Amino acid sequence: QLQLVESGGGLVQPGGSLRLSCKASGFNLDDYAVGWFRQVPGKEREGVSCISKFDDYTEYADSVKGRFTISRDNAKNTVYLQMNILKPEDTAIYYCASGALGTVQAICSMIGIDYWGQGTQVTVSS
Repeated sequence: QLQLVESGGGLVQPGGSLRLSCKASGFNLDDYAVGWFRQVPGKEREGVSCISKFDDYTEYADSVKGRFTISRDNAKNTVYLQMNILKPEDTAIYYCASGALGTVQAICSMIGIDYWGQGTQVTVSS
């Protein structure tokens, strides 16, 4: 079965950290550009960070630059999103997605997505 599974979400206080994982099964994730996205009820899904499939080129939304870091571990077929200095406005459901043919810019714009994960809830609250 070809799928992406996110994990690592939870409840954290403002200023805290979480690391999200996006593990692929049934395909090699290093053949795909991968992105992290988030969505809150009533709002559109937005791109948070994306990583290319060849040279690990990365892009970040302005709202998370300097706080979030995307990385991949090809041996574990997993892409991570390290989230530091979390803010209440980071609260959302976080999704990962992959695209074999897309550029990082396309993936972060949700163009050329092949697979989506089911999402993991991140809540930042005191």
